[in-house]
Amino acid sequence: MGTLKFEVPHNLPKDEVKKRVELLLQYWGSKYGVKSDWQGDEGAKLAGKVMGINLDAGFTITDKAVSGEGTDPGMLLRSQAKTYLQKKFSSVLDPSVSLDQVKSKLD
Repeated sequence: MGTLKFEVPHNLPKDEVKKRVELLLQYWGSKYGVKSDWQGDEGAKLAGKVMGINLDAGFTITDKAVSGEGTDPGMLLRSQAKTYLQKKFSSVLDPSVSLDQVKSKLD
């Protein structure tokens, strides 16, 4: 299988981005059983199975974006997977939403 790449821009401080992304990873862990392993403060590796599809991915937090790549789920699901990632990361990185609001949206 190939690789699916994504990038979601942000204009938040990196420490705030990490807190928000940690909430998203906790959500994915509890909903899908996805395991995450932080690689320092700059990004994480993800592994698991989501809706029957193996997931092996990683991402990096920079000053301007969260970018990453993961297992391409194939032609039929590629667009849906990329849209889902963009939507989830964009919603947690929305600067008009507080950290508490992000948490409550994911609960």
